[in-house]
Parts: sequence; structure tokens; C-alpha cells
Amino acid sequence: MSRSKMNMCEGPYLKKVILYTLPIILTGLLQLTFNAADLVIVGQYSGSTSVGAVSATGSLTNLIINLFVGLSVGAGVMVAQSIGAGHDLEVHRTIHTAIPLALISGVILTIFGVFFSEYFLTLMGTPDDVLPLSALYMRIYFCGMPFSMLYNYGASILRAAGNTTQPLIFLSIAGVINVFFNWIFVRFFHMDVAGVALATVISQAISATCVFIALCKRTDACRLEPKKMRFYRGNFLKMLRIGLPSGLQGAMFSISNIIIQSSVNSFGSIVLSGNGAASSIEGFLYTTLNSFSQSAVNFAGQNMGAHKLGNVKKSVYTCLGYAMILGLVLGTALAIFSEPLLSIYITDSPEAIQHGMMRMYINATTYFLLGFMDVMTGALRGMGASIGPMFISILGVCGIRIGWVFTLFRTPQFHSLGGLCLSFPISWFITGLAEFIFFLILIRRYQKKWEPKEASLA
Repeated sequence: MSRSKMNMCEGPYLKKVILYTLPIILTGLLQLTFNAADLVIVGQYSGSTSVGAVSATGSLTNLIINLFVGLSVGAGVMVAQSIGAGHDLEVHRTIHTAIPLALISGVILTIFGVFFSEYFLTLMGTPDDVLPLSALYMRIYFCGMPFSMLYNYGASILRAAGNTTQPLIFLSIAGVINVFFNWIFVRFFHMDVAGVALATVISQAISATCVFIALCKRTDACRLEPKKMRFYRGNFLKMLRIGLPSGLQGAMFSISNIIIQSSVNSFGSIVLSGNGAASSIEGFLYTTLNSFSQSAVNFAGQNMGAHKLGNVKKSVYTCLGYAMILGLVLGTALAIFSEPLLSIYITDSPEAIQHGMMRMYINATTYFLLGFMDVMTGALRGMGASIGPMFISILGVCGIRIGWVFTLFRTPQFHSLGGLCLSFPISWFITGLAEFIFFLILIRRYQKKWEPKEASLA
């Protein structure tokens, strides 16, 4: 079975899930090299202040773009379900609605990011010594949003069609170019954070162009014909219904992370640098586990379209097992080797490294709980359920973290970076458990709905 075109509606799933997910993992890890290369190169040539400046933008950037990226999830779910059901016309209409939506979303994000970055960074309490650099980085970074949106939407469509290999190839090319220009702009042109932001924009443009061409060259229902792009009202509204709750959920996650980031900012630039470097390293683990969530979306989506509930459960449980085992093994390894890993990012502050190690001892060792939560979220989205998971996640993740900041974190025994990080594994476990229960309820509901019809057709 080719990894670029996989039949998700037939088992066995142990091999299929790993073959499908591996390119997603590698793609995500390469995408992380964009930010990792930013931090490493500015850390080597510009110092820890520049590392803090780049890392301080993460939570705000995610807040601004998550709402629009969520709509790409809606597009991917619709394509997967339509392919499973054999509805080629719906696939065509979804794709030709999604791509113009991606471009318009990117333009809106560019305008917002360029004009309001510094204002919101100031509201977050970004330290004065990194604020100008952070604002400059964000303004340039957001100029690449049309390319970023086009890549995200296009890659989501390709994966829903069973193609995980092409996004990997495209991002491999863009990733190498990104690292090369990072080094050139910072090392030889002394552009500091502006150089790494510009390199990111260039690499995003390349990956977006590759995805666009790949969609245009397809010969099946997923082929993109630019002259036929338009907003199909029914498909657009369904995309909003599925994707908007996902985007709102991501935005709320980002709001809770901004509150946490603001709390980190209150400790000063040294803690900020250590936390930012640790967060970047953990990002590689998060991407690995979240890849199984993306697989759960598309396996569940195609099997829901084909009315194969048994295969929905088998594929989801397979994704769940892989994510939790890898989370436990890799998370423990990252914690053990946290000091040498952090030293790659930070070369001038042993104290910052110690703060980063504290975060990784708590978060990395419990990341398997995040894998549990993320796979269940992906499974529910693939089944077409968006509102329920959104409320569960907002209450379970955002509610716990925000409540933690305004209660326990203010007490002397928890008023530290370590005390702040404890809120993460607690929120992952409670939210994941609630979503698993909701998944079981949803499976039973569809069994009652579909089995009488299938029996009557027998």
C-alpha cells in the first residue's frame, strides 16, 4: 500500500497507522526546525536576549492564527468524509472553497499582525529589553501568513486524501532553505531577529507554492482548478460548523497560554529565555504525538463517511496506543538529556538553562497525557463532532490553567516556573478523560442510528 494514497477504510491498522503517521511526524518535525533554527542561530550569534524576543511571540502568534487554522481542520474532515462516502462533487466543492478561504485568511492575518503586534505584546507584559525585537520579528513573520495558510489548508486536503508523503517532501525543501537563509541573514548580514523572520517567510512561500502545484496536478476528485475557485455556500457553512469550534478551541488554548506566558514574563528575561528554549524542545515531542491526532482525524473521518464504526474504534485506539507509548518513552528521554539539549539554545546563561530543566522535568515526563488528550480530540473532530470537544477542552484545559494562575500560583509554595508548569499535566489528564467518555457516548449513539438501517438493507 502506497503511503501517498492509502485506503483508510480497511484494516489491519497497526501497520497502516504508522505508515500514514510517520510522514506527518517528519513533516511536523521539519516545520519545527523553522522556529528551532530561529532560536538556535540567534542564540549562537546574538545572545539570550534575542532568544527571549523570538520565544515571547509564540503564544500571541498562536492566538492570532489558530482561529483560521481551525477552518483547515473543517476542510480536511469534510474531504475525508466525502471520500469515504464516495461523494466526488462534495470533495470538489470543498477544495475549491477552502483554497480561496486560505488566501483571504492569510491577508487578514497579515494586516492584523503588522499593525497590532506591538500593542498586544505590551499588554502581555513582555519585558522592555526584548519588546522592540519581538515586535519586529512578528511584523515580518506575519507578512508570510498568506503562504502559511495556503500550505496548511492544502496539506490538510492532501492528508485527508491519504497523501502524507508530498507535504513531507515540500517541507523538507522549505526547511533546508529556511535554515540556510537564517544563517546567511544573521551570521553575515547581522539582521538578528529580522533575518530569521524573513527566512521563515521565504520558506513558507516555497512550501505553499509546492502544495498549490501538487493539488493542481492531481487527477482525482481532489484536483484543484484555479479558475473554478469560489465560495460554495453549503460547503463553506459546513466548514465553519466543523472548523470554527476547532479554531475557537485553539484560540482559547492560546489565551490560557498567553496568561501563563505573562506569568513567565513576570520573572524576567532569564526565566523567559529558559522557558522559551524548553518549550521549543518540547515542541518536537508535541509534534510527534499530535501527528497521531491528525491521523485519528482522517482515519475516523473516512470511516465515518463509509459508516464503518468498528474501524473508527480500531483506528482511533491504535493511534491512542502509539501516542501514549511514544509520549512516555520520548518524554522521559528528553527530561534525562534536558541540560545538553538546552545548551544548544542558550550559551551565555547557566541560570536560564536551570529554569528550562525545571520545566522539562515536569512537562516532558507527563507528555503521554497530552497524547491521550490530543488523539481523543482528533477522533471526535473526524467524527464530525466539534461543539462538544470545544466546550470540554475550554473547561478542562483553559479553565484549569487560568484558575491555577489566579489561585495556587499566587501562593508562595507554587509561585515559580515549576509551580506554574504543574497546571499542564493536570489539565491534559482531566480533559482527555472527559473526551474519551464523550467518544464512547458518540459511538453508541451512531450505533443506534445506523444499525437498524443497515439491518433493513441486508
